Amino acid sequence: MKNILYSFLGTSLDVPRKKKQRWSYWRPSVALALQDDIHFDEYHIWYDTRFQLLFEAVRADILECSPDTEVFGEVLDLHDPWDFEEVYSRLYDFSRALDPQPEEHRYYIHITTGTHVAQICLFLLNESRHLPGLLIQTSPDRENPACGNYTLIDLDLSRYDLLAKRFAMERQDDLAFLKSGIETRNESFNRLIETIERVAVRSREPILLAGPTGAGKSRLAKNIYELKKLNRQVTGKFVDVNCATLRGDQAMAALFGHTRGAFTGAVKDRPGLLKTADNGVLFLDEVGELGLDEQAMLLRAIEEKVFLPLGSDQEVGSQFQLICGTNRDLETAVASGRFREDLYARINLWRFRLPGLAERREDIEPNIEYELEEYSRLNGQRISFNKEAWREFLEFAGRHDWRGNFRELNATITRMATLAPGGRIDLATVKAETEQYHPVVQQDQDDSLKSLLGDDYRQRYDLFELSQLREVLKVCAECKTQSEAGRKLFAVSRLAKKSTNDADRLGRYLANFGIKFADLQK
Repeated sequence: MKNILYSFLGTSLDVPRKKKQRWSYWRPSVALALQDDIHFDEYHIWYDTRFQLLFEAVRADILECSPDTEVFGEVLDLHDPWDFEEVYSRLYDFSRALDPQPEEHRYYIHITTGTHVAQICLFLLNESRHLPGLLIQTSPDRENPACGNYTLIDLDLSRYDLLAKRFAMERQDDLAFLKSGIETRNESFNRLIETIERVAVRSREPILLAGPTGAGKSRLAKNIYELKKLNRQVTGKFVDVNCATLRGDQAMAALFGHTRGAFTGAVKDRPGLLKTADNGVLFLDEVGELGLDEQAMLLRAIEEKVFLPLGSDQEVGSQFQLICGTNRDLETAVASGRFREDLYARINLWRFRLPGLAERREDIEPNIEYELEEYSRLNGQRISFNKEAWREFLEFAGRHDWRGNFRELNATITRMATLAPGGRIDLATVKAETEQYHPVVQQDQDDSLKSLLGDDYRQRYDLFELSQLREVLKVCAECKTQSEAGRKLFAVSRLAKKSTNDADRLGRYLANFGIKFADLQK
């Protein structure tokens, strides 16, 4: 195991007074390399470029007394080394870029050099496990002036509560910002985000985000707002409304405001959410749940930027930008008369469908990492998987159906992170979490097969046939048409055919079990 040390350059204590006498007095950074009972394989020193010459002199002295130590300079230019927010933010960003392996190496954090602010920040980051390892404190010694003394401090992190706030990652570019900094790998999703980014910064027209529940519509809507704000396109608030919670007069009042006495309980004027979003962004999630009256008023508010509060005869204006979210098929709702055709046409100018997590399996791994970082940021404790647990969970995640999408992934990571011993998710924690899914999924599949094939299906079909059929039915459930399901199921073999009829191939396969695709849609 390597011993790896991180330390600030001591801009006062490490200065050599006289070159020939520099080994006769204590310099904390050099003194650590002179210890007989502890050796550092890697020595990382944070320093400001204004002290480049001092760093080089200290580095040379460390190598002279410990030639097999690798010394690395870590440039950390600070505008004000006594500004807690700046110092903590820079060190926090540095810790995020690290990939410590505490099971393979020993880490030490030197808290003698640097300003008192820097020392406090190192203590906090060590306690929250963003910079794991032992704290090492050094001091002079009259009997051994060059070497001095050192003390190791081992914090029992499990006994401490959150002490430090976290800083969000700086935005690298607009695309990464819209993806919350997640390095997504799914090509079609990345192209989708590129298009959304162009629309977000160039257009003020409504945006419609479709997709299954938990696919990330709310998060993306908030990121679009933040992007518009950074580009100075909006100055107002982000107002998030779940339309499924709005009903009757309360819906009208909540959206468009009301005057005093407009209805029982209206004791004073209220501006309404559309007015609250003036010069900002209004996100109407589950817009398909709005009643027809609210839809009519919303259409006018979108087109004319004015509306009439409940109980008032005076119009109110609001320059809001609209984003809508839905997990419903609004075209079907229009055909059945449950959603206004003119409103749908107005909000459908820019329509983007967000795929579910199971449709973006390449992105499961980076989203796991994102959820771990978010948990660490919110709870003040760095959480990670050990190698066995990581492999086990990735294997499970690759075959799980993720019906709850990113909400389900978030809940899964939160449970494991909360139960992780010492901030490290181990194999036992992963198995305890993943094993609870199998009975539920298996029972759902068995119920489906029983309804399609009859109660005695296990006596009539081999296990091999049933395993294959389960996978086919799962794909069919994710597709709207038989042709779409056929294209997914025969994606490889169809390339070798001169002419393809995937729907017919799928139909013949299902017919072997007496199943029709229409039965599955029911």
